[in-house]
Amino acid sequence: MKFTDGNWLVKDGYQIHFPKEVHEVSEADNSVTLYAPCRFINHRGDTLQGPVLTIKLSSPAEDVVRVQTWHYMGRKEAFPRFNVKSDSRKISLSHAENKVTFSSGTLKVTIDKKSFQIDLENATNKLTSMDSKGLAWIEAPEDKTYMRGQLKLGVGEHLYGLGERFTPYVKNGQSVEIWNRDGGTSSEQSYKNIPFYLSSKGYGVFVNHPEAVDFELGSETVSKAQFSVEGEHLDYYFINGPTPKEVISRYTDLTGRPALPPAWSFGLWLSTSFTTDYNEETVNHFVDGMAERGIPLSVFHFDCFWMKEFEWSNFIWDADNFPDPKGMLQRLKEKGLKICVWINPYIAQKSVLFEEGKANGYLIKRPNGDVWQWDLWQPGMAIVDFSNPDACKWYQSKLKALLDMGVDSFKTDFGERIPTDVVYHDGSNPEKMHNYYTYLYNEVVFDLLKKEKGEAEAVVFARSATVGGQKFPVHWGGDCDSTYDAMAESLRGGLSLTSSGFGYWSHDIGGFENTATPDVFKRWTAFGLLSSHSRFHGSSSYRVPWNFDQEAVEVARKFTKLKNSLMPYLYGKAVENKETGIPVMRSMLLEFPDDVLCETLDRQYMLGDAMLVAPIFNEDSIGSFYLPKGTWTHYLSGEVIEGGTWIKEKYDYFSLPLFVRENTILPVGKSEDNPVYDYADEITFKVYQPMEGSTITRNLVDVSGKVIGAVGMRREGDVLHIETSGIDKGFYVDVIGMKKIKVEKGESSCQIELI
Repeated sequence: MKFTDGNWLVKDGYQIHFPKEVHEVSEADNSVTLYAPCRFINHRGDTLQGPVLTIKLSSPAEDVVRVQTWHYMGRKEAFPRFNVKSDSRKISLSHAENKVTFSSGTLKVTIDKKSFQIDLENATNKLTSMDSKGLAWIEAPEDKTYMRGQLKLGVGEHLYGLGERFTPYVKNGQSVEIWNRDGGTSSEQSYKNIPFYLSSKGYGVFVNHPEAVDFELGSETVSKAQFSVEGEHLDYYFINGPTPKEVISRYTDLTGRPALPPAWSFGLWLSTSFTTDYNEETVNHFVDGMAERGIPLSVFHFDCFWMKEFEWSNFIWDADNFPDPKGMLQRLKEKGLKICVWINPYIAQKSVLFEEGKANGYLIKRPNGDVWQWDLWQPGMAIVDFSNPDACKWYQSKLKALLDMGVDSFKTDFGERIPTDVVYHDGSNPEKMHNYYTYLYNEVVFDLLKKEKGEAEAVVFARSATVGGQKFPVHWGGDCDSTYDAMAESLRGGLSLTSSGFGYWSHDIGGFENTATPDVFKRWTAFGLLSSHSRFHGSSSYRVPWNFDQEAVEVARKFTKLKNSLMPYLYGKAVENKETGIPVMRSMLLEFPDDVLCETLDRQYMLGDAMLVAPIFNEDSIGSFYLPKGTWTHYLSGEVIEGGTWIKEKYDYFSLPLFVRENTILPVGKSEDNPVYDYADEITFKVYQPMEGSTITRNLVDVSGKVIGAVGMRREGDVLHIETSGIDKGFYVDVIGMKKIKVEKGESSCQIELI
């Protein structure tokens, strides 16, 4: 939200009060409190009247500083609140003349009491600062008040994140409202709003407010990043890296690490699509058609119309099209498939659950006690009140019946259009619940899956999210068009989301709205199958590859098999994500923070730490991409290119810029037909451009995510030494472009002459 009229004036009806000095410092073991009057105190008479801001600084974790600011502290606390780690570490202050200093890890905070300037720096450089306007209480029209924070932007500094945003990846110059909306991918709105941004300088800022937060990132005061909330209190965390990956790791340590999705979820998902007509015969036609064409399929998804029209959600199969749902699911599972069904938290008036939910108080109400209803999406629909524990159990009981029938996962659609003119069972503040609702919704479903299927089998396919939603993977990008433009905006959304603490991201291969041309579909297929999760899905037409052309079938087969063979590598990155919060799909900045050319790249990404992917976004078949410094090898062709340069090359549909960086051990499995197999069985360790004198180790995991062994390499001159531990089967070592050898069972080391 903007409060000023240019650089000199304040908007009509607004008054901005900001500290002029620190009048007093109060020290406790775990915090320091500043009392900052919004006028200069020249004599005792100046202490009469206010306002005075109370600013509390603490450190909940190493290299993290929490900044809490109040104007009035007597306001009744409103709920819900994000589930954020609330530990508080002991801090030690040092005083020197007019300055107060304390540190958390390598993060140093210096407060100038006289001028009210706060500097934040780490061991390598000054990160940012706030001047006297960096914290403010603002009086606004209609008796509203706001709290505002500002931090200085450095020259050339770039900001990222704020959830899944389809606008430019670099957020400088943007005004961003953190408010979940169902706006599609071609707008500034977002399904997944996260009040956290990441800086290219190696720090992050997390604004700890579930309600609407407005960000002005160099868009009101062009040299400042600004955030504001309505009310009398502002709470935010400043997170040091010093690398972007470390910032994300610390952020997810505060707000929750992602769960580990089951290995089968990384395989190909096929959907019925949205408004299409289908029954068991149609489903079998699709499933059998994929098998006949040699396209490995892991999950079949039933979208909305598995339930009868006008009755979403009733969680009852449409008997006209599915007279034997349990038998049908069993027959599909005999073909080796997992089953996903579409759900949402809305109960249509025609649903058999409406009266039950109304009678028991399970639905959100208006202030006068009426059930809140509207006609947008389902006629007369109501919304489940997940603040009511009994409503949660009721909702889970309906889903459990589906799990008992053979369903394995749920697509948790919607959850964005949550009204604020309502009351909740537990008295939650409706403004704070608007974004937070999706956390409760996905938590209820995910917890049921953990309970019934086991923690190792729990996975959802979610659209909406807020802070902490990363704990309930996987998320997909929502409703996009079937064009190259939409394909590119989808990737921007995914990179923004994974820069906001989310480890996994998917999208509708070929686009959701309308129907892609065969050209777009084939390019999107390669992109989709080199994402963490992969799903064919659309709106009004089926997305089976043969509906596009025969070449699309071959492209789908090639890249599905390729992804399955990469599972030893990909699942290792998934385990890393669970342990560290570092995403599987990541922007170039995360992997190459010292390369300034990587700071603005939003049409390519790293899949894990070793593989660079640059989807093709044009009908001319031109791949345009940047390779950072070093030696890169094209995964499919074996072509070796020296990096540090921009490249434009033409690729057919069976290829794209897919490069492996130097000094990499890439574990590749023997199976191409299934993402779930014994990853250690006849595994090939592909070695790319080993560097003299370096030692590299990579862990190997099994399909449960357990680390079962490791492989290491060390190059000395023309000899490459390979050693493994915990791998009790034979394996291959393939030094790309040089030599491939087989190591027999029982051997744990070998030497390869590099010729």
